Amino acid sequence: MFISNAYAQSIPGLDSNLTSFLPIILMFVVLYFLMIRPQMKRQKEQRAMMEALAKGDEVVTAGGILGKVTKVSDAYVTLEVSDGVEVPVQKVAIATLLPKGTIKSL
Repeated sequence: MFISNAYAQSIPGLDSNLTSFLPIILMFVVLYFLMIRPQMKRQKEQRAMMEALAKGDEVVTAGGILGKVTKVSDAYVTLEVSDGVEVPVQKVAIATLLPKGTIKSL
């Protein structure tokens, strides 16, 4: 009767739940543009390079082996690493496509 009910006061500026989640949403947006999007772009370029491999291309594998492509199949590529020496490798192991004429001693 003599004591009135106590109610919690709201903090000014936080009237909406969206403003409390705004920093988290902003972090995800920054994460997307700084990490996820460039990685997807690199994967797309790597996939396009693997699909465009043809006989006679000069490549570097992930292990650092330089060779000239002699045969291409769905999952494997045969590389000539020296005269008469051919090594089969997986397509996903091809790291870089070199310009023509880079490897001259094969």
